[in-house]
Amino acid sequence: MDPVRNPYSPGAGTPPHELAGRGELRETVRIVLERVRAGRPAKSVLMVGLRGVGKTVLLDRMREDAEAMGIQTIRVEAPENRSLPAILAPQLRLALLRLSHIEQAKDVAQRALRGLAGFAKALKVKYSDIEVGFDFEPEPGLADNGDLEHDLQSLLEVAGAAAKKAGTALAIFVDELQYVEEEQLAALITALHRVSQRSLPIVLVGAGLPQLPGKMGRAKSYAERLFDFPRIGPLPPDAARQAIAKPAADQGVIVETEALDRIVQETRGYPYFLQEWGKHAWDVAENASITLHDVERANHSAIAALDESFFRVRFDRLTPLEKKYLRAMAELGPGPHRSGDIAEQLAREVTSLGPTRGKLVEKGMVWSPSHGDTAFTVPLFDKFMKRIMPSDDWRC
Repeated sequence: MDPVRNPYSPGAGTPPHELAGRGELRETVRIVLERVRAGRPAKSVLMVGLRGVGKTVLLDRMREDAEAMGIQTIRVEAPENRSLPAILAPQLRLALLRLSHIEQAKDVAQRALRGLAGFAKALKVKYSDIEVGFDFEPEPGLADNGDLEHDLQSLLEVAGAAAKKAGTALAIFVDELQYVEEEQLAALITALHRVSQRSLPIVLVGAGLPQLPGKMGRAKSYAERLFDFPRIGPLPPDAARQAIAKPAADQGVIVETEALDRIVQETRGYPYFLQEWGKHAWDVAENASITLHDVERANHSAIAALDESFFRVRFDRLTPLEKKYLRAMAELGPGPHRSGDIAEQLAREVTSLGPTRGKLVEKGMVWSPSHGDTAFTVPLFDKFMKRIMPSDDWRC
């Protein structure tokens, strides 16, 4: 069929034609935002899940929902090797400038901008990657101590006061939150706790890998009382079928029941994989319908596309020993696996592999669902490891 009309869109954070199965969580966040704007208590929301479950897409859709409600938003991604102050400061500046154009909030928002100037200048020594424009001179004593935990609290307090004056709320959307260092997470948690205690309208909506709740708990023991951690998993079968069938139907194309069932089986309901299989099944189909035969023909190209993009980009970041560790996990199956079993596959002591496992956790490749267990953060990665390292050379 015509590839120009192909409604499926595999890609990192690329919004699908049909965002199926996530309505309940979007409604939960809408309620949180409305409560915060009204000065009522509400927990911030941190979504956790494996790669490929659509966290980034969902986060962006929630931000769109918030802006449609008149909520002020900022959106950042926390990459490795960047500090939290560096990624927050420029976006916070833009939000405060918008608030400063609202007459009743003008004075407080300008004070917050002065606080931001002091914040950036004071922390520049420790966090050299901070780069932000200054619209006002710093106000002495406002968020300028040079201590992140104290200064971020002061800055969010005055920003929250500006949002309150404007009759709105400030929603901070952060993706890949697991990459923020624990010391910086602790400062963020402390600041959010303080604005919550003062009933100021600031809320965090974040997304991260499954290790995020544990990392937040280590940063501050009371984090579990301040945040909700909804688990984002693969779509249930009905929603997975809808994610494939509705985009095609909107183009006048029918996806036969057997084809839908096979796609759900191959993808296990993971949204990224659904988009990949949908795209390739569309491309090979010749008539105004997608059949089981089309899906079977598309399997090879869909897997090849995943190998070259979704999987390979992560594999190429690994050291040789890290690759061997993941190959040993793959030999045991999808997981999770006991650390001792992985070490046995490599004929190594568990303790000698501890640093390798730790680096894989830092890189977001594995996580620990329970003490002593290790699991992939990327669905179907065990099969990829067997395809890319098919021989037994990894055992050497």
